Amino acid sequence: MSPHTDTSDAALLHTDFPTLPPPRRGKVRDIYDFGQTLLIVATDRISVFDVVLPTGIPGKGKILTQLSCFWFERTQGLVRNHLVAVDPQYYPEACQAYRDVLAGRSMLVQKAEPLPVECVVRGYLAGSAWEDYRRTGRICDLAVPAGLREAEHLEVPLFTPTTKAPEGMHDEPMSFATMQELVGSPIAERLRDLSLAIYTHGRQFAEACGLILADTKFEFGLYKGEVILIDELFTPDSSRYWPRAGYQPGRSQPSFDKQFVRDYTTSLGWNRQPPGPGLPDDIIEKTRQRYVEAYHLLVGTWPQGV
Repeated sequence: MSPHTDTSDAALLHTDFPTLPPPRRGKVRDIYDFGQTLLIVATDRISVFDVVLPTGIPGKGKILTQLSCFWFERTQGLVRNHLVAVDPQYYPEACQAYRDVLAGRSMLVQKAEPLPVECVVRGYLAGSAWEDYRRTGRICDLAVPAGLREAEHLEVPLFTPTTKAPEGMHDEPMSFATMQELVGSPIAERLRDLSLAIYTHGRQFAEACGLILADTKFEFGLYKGEVILIDELFTPDSSRYWPRAGYQPGRSQPSFDKQFVRDYTTSLGWNRQPPGPGLPDDIIEKTRQRYVEAYHLLVGTWPQGV
């Protein structure tokens, strides 16, 4: 059976490594602190509307990790990133007993001081930006032309930073002036310029692969006073990908992410509060296929171990 149709492996919903320090658990990732470095393990958890669901997507964590590593390598000429190693043999000795679990879904990264902002870049009018535009005629606090349609291409990509909310809370838009007050003008300008440059690079590459990179978000940190790229990069969890074929503004577009899950949970009348509903097999498989397909189109191979 080909790797993109094999669903025999169960979803990994959490990691438990008794000889490692207790992890900090995010929506998707378990993070182990080794002092100067962090071990980031991407599980197969999936969240919608900021709620982690009880059902995972098998192999999702491996796809996210391997796609981030692919993009980290491609963009290292634009900005330094936190990646140290992806092969468990180069991890701390305490990790060696868990190499089979860690392989393909983990990264050893340089610890940095995270900056308290999500750097969002939008090249198309979609998602919350479309809702904002329909309501106010603006996108966040930015003036844009009148008469734009849903999924319309924006001639100039927009930088629309948000807060980095605590777990379980929603990120909120912030003005660039607020961002300057929060991190200082030099760093704010650096984050804006880097975000736009990285997005432009990613969008051009994705277009050559038959994909539209509609919008994305980045996270940055400070390491020895230098701004570096951290967290994940251009994954279907952090980015909105559409197929170029059939793209037509004026309607929503099919996407390579967890839209199947959003649509399913919405159809249930769920109130978007914990606990979230479980997912049936067909939704799990459709979602998994979209993640795998996005990886394959961008990288040209199938993700390892998926």
